[in-house]
Amino acid sequence: MLKVTYIDRSDIHISVPAELISGKRHLTAQEISILKQNLNISEDPLWQNVYVDASENGFDPSLIRSSVFRGFIVLGRLRPAKLKYHDLELETGIYRSQLTDIVTGNDNVIRNVLYFENYRLGDRVMLFNIQEMSCTKHSKFGEGILKHGEPEENRIWISVGNENGGRSVLPFESMIPADAYLWSRYRDDAKLMQRFIELTEAGNTGGLDTYGTVGNDAVVKNTTLLKDAKIGACAYIKGAFKLKNITVLSSEDEVSQIGEGVEMVNGIMGYGSRVFYQAVAVRFVIGRNCQLKYGARLLNSVLGDNSTVSCCEMLNNLIFPFHEQHHNSSFLIASTVMGQSNIASGATIGSNHNSRSPDGEMIAERGFWPGLCSDFKHNSRFAAFVLVSKGSYQHELDIPYPFSLISAGENGDQAIHIVPAWWFMYDMFAIVRNKYKFQSRDKRAVKVQHIETDPLAPDTMQEIMSSLDRIINLTALILPGLDKEAAEDAGTPAELYQAAKDFLHQNPDADFTLSDPQCQRKYGATIFKPVQAYKMYRKIVKYFAARTIVEYCAAVKKETLTHEVVGCLRELPLYTSWLNVGGQIIPEDKINELFTLVRNGTIADWEGVHHFYDACALAYPQYKARYALYLLERLYSRRIEEFTGDIYQNIVADVTVVSSDMYASSFSSREKDYTDYYRRMTYRNIDEMTSVLGSLDDNSFLRELRADTEKFNNDLRVVFGGICAEAGIHD
Repeated sequence: MLKVTYIDRSDIHISVPAELISGKRHLTAQEISILKQNLNISEDPLWQNVYVDASENGFDPSLIRSSVFRGFIVLGRLRPAKLKYHDLELETGIYRSQLTDIVTGNDNVIRNVLYFENYRLGDRVMLFNIQEMSCTKHSKFGEGILKHGEPEENRIWISVGNENGGRSVLPFESMIPADAYLWSRYRDDAKLMQRFIELTEAGNTGGLDTYGTVGNDAVVKNTTLLKDAKIGACAYIKGAFKLKNITVLSSEDEVSQIGEGVEMVNGIMGYGSRVFYQAVAVRFVIGRNCQLKYGARLLNSVLGDNSTVSCCEMLNNLIFPFHEQHHNSSFLIASTVMGQSNIASGATIGSNHNSRSPDGEMIAERGFWPGLCSDFKHNSRFAAFVLVSKGSYQHELDIPYPFSLISAGENGDQAIHIVPAWWFMYDMFAIVRNKYKFQSRDKRAVKVQHIETDPLAPDTMQEIMSSLDRIINLTALILPGLDKEAAEDAGTPAELYQAAKDFLHQNPDADFTLSDPQCQRKYGATIFKPVQAYKMYRKIVKYFAARTIVEYCAAVKKETLTHEVVGCLRELPLYTSWLNVGGQIIPEDKINELFTLVRNGTIADWEGVHHFYDACALAYPQYKARYALYLLERLYSRRIEEFTGDIYQNIVADVTVVSSDMYASSFSSREKDYTDYYRRMTYRNIDEMTSVLGSLDDNSFLRELRADTEKFNNDLRVVFGGICAEAGIHD
């Protein structure tokens, strides 16, 4: 029902907050006369509700025409001027608009804003052709907070990771994926969950006195509805359909844009992000430097920094930074995807459940690449940098092998096929390029969410170490068929484990497969090339450890690794369990420390949590260096002080091979674009091909990689030369 209130113009009382009228004055009789002549109307017949700038020449009444003023109106300096943004150029002033309880900045343009209520504008703001722009007194601007008197059910929750709401988080302006991850994961800790709510409410006065804001140099044009919106500085909004209960974070260095037909309700849009072309977002947090476009639908999801989403549908997801999903035939539902991921066309993740209620979920570590037209059954879990080939995977999957290739069985074979370490053996170029690619695509001016872009980091190393152990144990199960004598000589499980490990080391050309029943419900998996994978995994761990130690020596200004430096490394804290927290790799013990500080009130707001992340990022190189030492000792089953010269030579040799292979593989991969017959056949001649592809010699990535490889190989020999000399080995 419509509500009718009759107006008594003889009894109008308008109060203006005192802080708004400092440096302001009432209108003069002449100014009121000019305003009336220009067909302007005030709710107050005496125009006492209008305040203007008190400075000399600070107000030109001729710049206000055909407008209606209700409530209090406080105007900044209004002088003849033109504002121009792209091809739109308008004179400053207020034209054909209705304003209620409005505070403007200096040199604003307000033209054809048909209903404009309860906003405060910055300087040089352009508002053009807007049907409704209003703000309630109880707005939260997309945050999950409550105002005085509101019931708990009024909170806006985002149901990430699971459709049943059991992992829901409250959005807040500074939320990053790390926050959402910790909140969504540790649901069994009731006190921690309550403290997270309290952190979100910190600083909220609960007062029913909110107003919308538009920052300096922002432009809003040709838009249907803005309701309860906080618009940041330099934001550009054109042709939006509906923006309601949202915060659009924007700055001069990180300009945010919203384009044609966009609908955004109940959420936070990050700095430097762009939403265009009929995209829809409801209950969301979008990170920094993201793109949402071409009809994409983002519902009940947190999208990490530097992500691009087009056409597709994403529901109930927690997505870490650097996520790519471009095709209107793909959807992603009820998933936690830990970034650096790419969802192919036709991939349907979340299309089915294994119970009558929608409570399934999927977890994929970073680097998840499902192939064309692939679908999966919830619940499923994937290790880091898993490439899944095209296929319908009709049973739940649990893939523990990082950098692996997964494919469906053929010719009636129901077991899935897994090639561990596939990326290192067959597409090293992609792994090497990932690090450089993500670094170059990170356009954030302010990096609140720390992101590990290197595929070789503690999180992937711990998965590799677990996979090495798994390959040994699975080999032990079939060792009687591979080496009957060694298996019979093993009298205990530990001896059998060692015998299987020795077999893998001593038979590099052995050709057999393993069966891993855990990888798929009911039918398990067949593991191909386990010996090659085992050897490659070990080389990669050596490479990571050696590279990390080289970096540590450079950081502490030590030219070579010596037992003295090893002693310094030993004094650093050792963390062997690591978590990918929103894209930042953090020791699990440090996260437990954070939880303690949150529970006991030492950390009282989310800013304090972010400072803790910063401290972890600052110490990360040291934590990583200590972990590198631990990995070498695990690989060789002895303390580094007991390493022989042969071991050091083996490390340097293997690491040099891996380093050189990274460049050689990358060069070879790009060289094929120029030498392969089928790559060249669409060009009339070499000159045409060079014009289209550029010259191989001019490839900036390869030039940078070659220089980095040469430098690293030289640094490796120098750094490990010291400890080799101490072991009695000379180059």
